[in-house]
Amino acid sequence: MTGAARPDPAADTTVPAPRVPLGILDLVPVSSGSTAATALRNTIDLVRAAERLGYRRYWFAEHHLNPGVAGSTPALLIAMAAAATDHIRLGSGGVQSGHRTALSVVEEFGLLDAMHPGRIDLGIGRSGGRDFLRDRFAAADTRAASRSAARRAPTSRHTENGLLIPAPPSLRGLANSGRYLLTVDLLQQKNAESAGYADLLSDILGLLRGTYRSADGLDPHPVPGAGADVEPWVLGSSAGESAEVAGRLGIRFAASYHISPATALAAADAYRAAFVPSANLDRPYVAVSADVVVAPDDESAQKLAAGYAPWVRSIRKGEGAIPFPGPEEAGRLPWSDEERALVRDRVDTQFVGSPQTVAAQLEVLRVAVGADELIVTTITHSHTDRIRSFTLLAQEWFGEVRPAPSSSGV
Repeated sequence: MTGAARPDPAADTTVPAPRVPLGILDLVPVSSGSTAATALRNTIDLVRAAERLGYRRYWFAEHHLNPGVAGSTPALLIAMAAAATDHIRLGSGGVQSGHRTALSVVEEFGLLDAMHPGRIDLGIGRSGGRDFLRDRFAAADTRAASRSAARRAPTSRHTENGLLIPAPPSLRGLANSGRYLLTVDLLQQKNAESAGYADLLSDILGLLRGTYRSADGLDPHPVPGAGADVEPWVLGSSAGESAEVAGRLGIRFAASYHISPATALAAADAYRAAFVPSANLDRPYVAVSADVVVAPDDESAQKLAAGYAPWVRSIRKGEGAIPFPGPEEAGRLPWSDEERALVRDRVDTQFVGSPQTVAAQLEVLRVAVGADELIVTTITHSHTDRIRSFTLLAQEWFGEVRPAPSSSGV
């Protein structure tokens, strides 16, 4: 399905339904040969363009000790972006819960809401702590042992409407990464324990809504924070605790197809199965993310996406995301068969091509997941190419021609 111009209702009474909203996830990528300062200036340029182009929301991820990613503190990035825009929703995609307390999160996002009321999303992920690391890779080892016992390799499949659900990769290199363990040690105080994910989310919601009470009945009523008009989300990539807790608490859920395409569809299904209506959400609400690169034609887009595979490889091997390489630089990098297998699921599920090609792929994803919104993330070496990618996609998706914004980035 492409984003062709809508027919004249007078000539044809079959008018296509409006597209679901589009949002953006920004990691604040650093390109090879560039700097974090330039990446931050480019982010401000991009969020202004996103607002003009009609994107509904703009989220910032939280990553640490990655040379090629400058997005380490979502709340600060949201404040910077809010000061440069007027109405686009801004949020975290997401806050890493493993090294945070409920009060610190609520006060941060309450402060943002006080300055920019009605525009702030609070996305929370189950990551960043020692327990998450232990549980995640214990589960991976269990799945690997099960496959070994059955003497068969995992296989890819397609949904009924053609969406690729790839075989899950082995993440043993990441599990054994000293860099990941160092990140946890530096973020979390010595001997501190991460709060249970369900308890943390319940406390955050209680503090925001004014229903939290201490063991002896005290109402902490954080200011700013209590009563803030903040929209809570849970981010999840598998049919585990994140999906179950989001459903049980009745809050919005974002499934991460761009991070874990093998399990994102199952995550959305698990969320819906667990959903219980709440005071602010009467039905399940799902967004799903995808990594995209759009250019005027498929061949040009494939060239722009050349740096994606080595960038993912650096993450999966536990080295931390490298500065994003340009096409020629990426083409000179050596590869082993094992490394290609390590990134195949992500490369095969990146949507790359012309506006028509990518819009059709996004529609397949939307239908397969039953998504209410789509969140797209794009990284190219050139900021100008990145702005153009988001511009072309918006023009195609919304079915109307909007002028491409001028770029002041580097």
